Amino acid sequence: MNTEVLSKEIDTIIANKESKENKLQAICDYLESEISYYDWVGFYFINGNKQELKLAQYTGEETEHTIIPFGKGICGQVAVSNKNFVVQDVTEQDNYISCGWKVKSEIVIPIFVDGENIGQIDIDSHTANTFTEKDEELLEYICKQVATLF
Repeated sequence: MNTEVLSKEIDTIIANKESKENKLQAICDYLESEISYYDWVGFYFINGNKQELKLAQYTGEETEHTIIPFGKGICGQVAVSNKNFVVQDVTEQDNYISCGWKVKSEIVIPIFVDGENIGQIDIDSHTANTFTEKDEELLEYICKQVATLF
């Protein structure tokens, strides 16, 4: 994974004249196409003043998890903890919401605007034990860039 090249392309997407929604979709599409083990890439954002996340842009198989209550599943836990969550093997997680039998690992990174967690990027992989510190660093960078759109 060449994080420098990936980061530059993210900067280009963020800087373009498209709408915020189109930029978020472009990020999902780009990551899923460029990183072989990123099988589902999506953004969840806090749903108004409700204690839940709402699915926004994503790339990958359809999901029934368009609303996730705070505390439920990996995404819901990140909404409460405000911390990165890397799951190398989803079968080892008690509080995991299955998005499909193919998913073996997941990484979720929060997006902060003015110190407030407004949402997250969620990556599912069909490969167990696949995420590294480089993934975490890249996704943290992407979340910082996405925060500038809000």
